[in-house]
Amino acid sequence: MTPRTPRLSRLRRAVPEGRAGRPVESRGARPRRRGAQPKVVALGGGMGLSASLAALRRITGDLTAVVTVADDGGSSGRLRDELGVLPPGDLRKALAALCGDDDWGQTWARVIQHRFQSRGDLHEHAVGNLLIVALWEQLGDHVQALDLVGRLLGAQGRVLPMSAVPLELQALVKGHDPERPDEVDTVRGQATVALTPGEVQSVHLVPNDPPAVPEAVEAVLDADWVVLGPGSWFSSVIPHLLVPELLDALIATKARRVLSLNLAPQPGETEGFSPQRHVEVLGRHAPKLALDVVLADEAAVPDRDSLTDAAKRLGAAVELAPVARPDGSPRHDPELLAAAYDRIFRMHGRIGPWR
Repeated sequence: MTPRTPRLSRLRRAVPEGRAGRPVESRGARPRRRGAQPKVVALGGGMGLSASLAALRRITGDLTAVVTVADDGGSSGRLRDELGVLPPGDLRKALAALCGDDDWGQTWARVIQHRFQSRGDLHEHAVGNLLIVALWEQLGDHVQALDLVGRLLGAQGRVLPMSAVPLELQALVKGHDPERPDEVDTVRGQATVALTPGEVQSVHLVPNDPPAVPEAVEAVLDADWVVLGPGSWFSSVIPHLLVPELLDALIATKARRVLSLNLAPQPGETEGFSPQRHVEVLGRHAPKLALDVVLADEAAVPDRDSLTDAAKRLGAAVELAPVARPDGSPRHDPELLAAAYDRIFRMHGRIGPWR
């Protein structure tokens, strides 16, 4: 499979650090020729990343998704346990989100998302999971296999795993056992962490120094914009900051960084979290990482001053915009989210139109 990259060897620029770990010379956006599309890298997992990708592909054709690989539930968990492979589910969802709106793209999006219903071993396995794992076994290369699936689907962008090895997510949780509400336990597994009834204090990965996929590091370093979130905060968003090579790239890149907040707290994992607490928790897990923009739905922020203060501590401005679906559900609307991203790209350091 993809070989490990020596720590920092992929960071091609030796950049002095400024406030909050920001490279001193990264304040200005990288100049791009008139008419060129922005290079955008989106990090996350699950439905949150899918929502972000569905929006971003409306803005640029130069789009890379970097996806968490700590899932241990459902079809992905079964394949991981049986075959020792990376969990393919979040990678599959990202590929589906990048499928075009034509008949070819939408047909393939439905096919790879299709789950078998049976009384046997195939029950609830997703077609795309099986396809991805089959190509991994055939080609022996995670990135080459995902690129091939992307070409088959006509995906409008590239999908990469954040690490080349399966990872276990562990969390320190207060009150995981309701009968011991004041005790802190170590909870193991992404699926368990996501559904804990307790309060997640922090998360870490096992192994604790996992190798990043070199192509993911390269994409972050070459990007104009990096988008982190939305998604399950502790199990899909923060894990990217726990891969040392990837975090180093996020700190060193000249790209501008956008943190896209969730529309509502997630039951279990972030129950009762305010928007500003999401920002604060992320900052505690990566204190040297600076941001440029924090994007939130204007209707989901009851205390704008507190969110502004939390964002400022990470070097970021707050942008509020209507990005939720009009039906009132806590889901992002692709068109509205695309408009918000496009406005941010235009307002924050962009030189001339890309389209």
